[in-house]
Amino acid sequence: MTYFLSIVWNPSEGIQIGSFTLRFYSLMFVVAFALGWYLMSPIFKREEEPQEKLDSLFVYMVISILLGARLGHVLFYQTELITKDPLSVFLPFQFTPEFKFTGFQGLASHGAAITVIIAMYLYKTRILKRSYLWILDRIVIPVASGAIFVRLGNFFNSEIYGPVTSGDHFYAVKFVRDDEFWRDQNIQAITGTNDLNKAYNLIESDPRFLDVLNQIPFRHPAQLYEAFGYVFVFALLIFMYWKTDARKKEGLLFGTFLVTLFSIRILVESVKESQGGFENVLGFLSTGQWLSIPFVLVGAYLIFKAKEKTTV
Repeated sequence: MTYFLSIVWNPSEGIQIGSFTLRFYSLMFVVAFALGWYLMSPIFKREEEPQEKLDSLFVYMVISILLGARLGHVLFYQTELITKDPLSVFLPFQFTPEFKFTGFQGLASHGAAITVIIAMYLYKTRILKRSYLWILDRIVIPVASGAIFVRLGNFFNSEIYGPVTSGDHFYAVKFVRDDEFWRDQNIQAITGTNDLNKAYNLIESDPRFLDVLNQIPFRHPAQLYEAFGYVFVFALLIFMYWKTDARKKEGLLFGTFLVTLFSIRILVESVKESQGGFENVLGFLSTGQWLSIPFVLVGAYLIFKAKEKTTV
């Protein structure tokens, strides 16, 4: 169903393979990691580094991103899990108030950024005998591409959306699975089923629920805004590495990544619904904006201090 220039968004959870569902969000992570390996392969060839070291890098990246993203979410946005349901921090299950499979819900990019930076120091020390900034300058290229697909995964999940807007705008999206809207509703009482997927599909397709569908607000697709911004970051880094001598100036690519990506994050946070965290304690900025500012400052310093240095 369409509304003038806007759209109604109600995708399935994923691709059904027998009794197994490959969730779109998980699929976006798989695409991000696979593309990251593909992007780094020619870089390692150009720098005359052996393939086995790239394979090790892939392992370091996967573990650090997933671990850091999960820990970051818990520490920055949902600290109550540490005391109320500690096992759910690392396991894809909810144990209180009832046991159920949830998947790994709640991942924070700032946490992933911190753990990747730490992991790359360990990787440099144990595997690749290059300078720390040499590694960081190169891994930001696949990281930027991966950020695009993570935000697309958020769009598929109908999460991290923006505030309510008019349905007359071409960018407006009606998220049928709008958690904020359904928080004040009883979906089972309305549709007669406690199967959420079936209920959401009924609301969109059955004329009996047209009034309910009309009550769901249109929102800014903040996930797509952010993904589009990251396309720019990725394209800029690719151009700088392959078409200029930026790779010879240690810290320049990494600094550019920090400034551009986290500046975009600060801007897009202004059209996102609150994700919680400590924003109400620190004032007028969101948690995501507060966490992004240090990365931008460090990036600006690295750009300023970048010196031409031929890598060996």
